[in-house]
Amino acid sequence: MNKMKLSLVMLLAFSMLLAACGGKSEGSQGGSSDGASGEVKTVKIFQFKTEIVDGLNELKVEFEKEYPNIKLDIQTVGGGADYGAALKTKFASNDAPDIFSNGGDAEMEMWIDRLEDLSDQPWVNDLVEMAKEPMTKDGKVYGMPMNLEGWGYIYNKDLFEQAGITELPKTYAQLEEAAKKLEAAGTTPFANAYQEWWLIGNQGINPAFAQQDDPNAFIQGLNDGTQKFAGNAKFEEWAKLMQLTLDHGNKNPLTTDYNTAISLLATEKTAMMQNGNWSQTEIDAINPDLNLGYLPMPLGDNAEQNDKLNVGVPANLVINKDSASKEEAKIFLNWFVTSDIGKEYIVKKFKFIPALTTIEATPEDMGDLGSAVWEYVQDGKVLPRQSAKFPDGVAQEFSGSMQAFFAGKSDANKMLEDMQTSWDSLSK
Repeated sequence: MNKMKLSLVMLLAFSMLLAACGGKSEGSQGGSSDGASGEVKTVKIFQFKTEIVDGLNELKVEFEKEYPNIKLDIQTVGGGADYGAALKTKFASNDAPDIFSNGGDAEMEMWIDRLEDLSDQPWVNDLVEMAKEPMTKDGKVYGMPMNLEGWGYIYNKDLFEQAGITELPKTYAQLEEAAKKLEAAGTTPFANAYQEWWLIGNQGINPAFAQQDDPNAFIQGLNDGTQKFAGNAKFEEWAKLMQLTLDHGNKNPLTTDYNTAISLLATEKTAMMQNGNWSQTEIDAINPDLNLGYLPMPLGDNAEQNDKLNVGVPANLVINKDSASKEEAKIFLNWFVTSDIGKEYIVKKFKFIPALTTIEATPEDMGDLGSAVWEYVQDGKVLPRQSAKFPDGVAQEFSGSMQAFFAGKSDANKMLEDMQTSWDSLSK
C-alpha cells in the first residue's frame, strides 16, 4: 500500500515537471512560427469588405497551418450595414478587435489613440505612395492599405458598340447622348442601386469634392463656414448628373440593392452601373464573358477635366495598440502581403490592385475592371477619394438627402441645403 502511494506521488511530481517544461516553450512567447506547443493566441479581425470573406476564411486555414500557435477570428460587417457604428460598439462592450479597418485621413485622426505605430514593419517601404498617405501622420504609418480601388461608370463595351456609340462619353452632354442611343437600341442605360447609402453618399458624391480647385481647402471651408454646397458649380453639375441617371435608369432605384444592380449589368439588361472594380468577381460569377470598361462620372462639359476616375484606398488594416495579441497581429499582416499564397489571393482571388510594389498583378489577374483602373492610375488620371475626410456619419446623412431627391420629395437645391445642414451639425 505504501509502495502504491509512493508511486502515485512520483507520477504526480513527474507530470508537474513536464507541465512546467511545456509552459516554457518558445510558442508561449508570442506565437512562434516553428509549430512548438505552447500558449495559443487568438487574433480578432473585424473588417468590412464582404466580397472577400470566403477568401479570407481560406487564407485563415493556410495561415494557421503555418502558425499553429496563432488562431484567427475573422468577423465582417459591411455592405449595407454601418461598420463604423459596429466598431464603436465593439470597443464600448470590451470586445475590441486586434485588427480592424480604418479609412484613413479624418477616420485615422478619430481613432489615432487606439492605433499601433506600424512604421517599423517590413512592408512599409514597399507601399505605393498614394496608398501610404491616408494613414500617415507626423511621418508615422498607422495602417496597411488593403489595395487600390477605382469607381465610376462600368460599361458594357459590346452594348455600346451595338448602339452605335463610337466615342466614349467624357462630358455630360456626351453621356446623355449615349444614354439616348442605348434606349433607342432597346437597352436600359443605367442600373442604379440607390438603396445603398455607401454607393451614393460615400462614393457617388466623390467627383463633386474631388473636382474642386483645391478639395482640401474646400473641405476646410465647409468646416469653418466659408464654403457651401448650394451655389457651388461642381455640386450643381453633380446634381444634374444624378438626375440623368434617374431619367435613363432602371425602375425603382430606391429599392434596388447592390446585388440586384450587379445582376442587371451582368445579364445585359443595362449597359452601365456606378460601381467599383471590387464588383468584378460578383459580375463574373453571373457572366464571366462580358467585355467591360470604365467611364468617368462627368460634371459639365470639360472633357479633359472629366477624363479621370475615382481612385483611393478603401480600407486599411490597423492594429489596436492595447491588444494583448498585437505581435501576433503584426505577424499575420506581414504574412498576408509577403507569403506566396497571400499575394496570390490578393491579385487572383480578390482581384485587388496591389498597394505594394512587391506584389505583381497582370491584367488577367485583375480582370477588365482592375486593369482599366490601373491604366487611369498609370496615366495620372485620378480623382482621389475624399470621403475619409468627411465628418463621421455625414456620408449616411448625405445618402438620406439624396434619396429624398431621387424620390421626388425635394429638388436639387433642397438636397444641397439638406447636405449642408448635415455637414454643419456633424463637423462641430
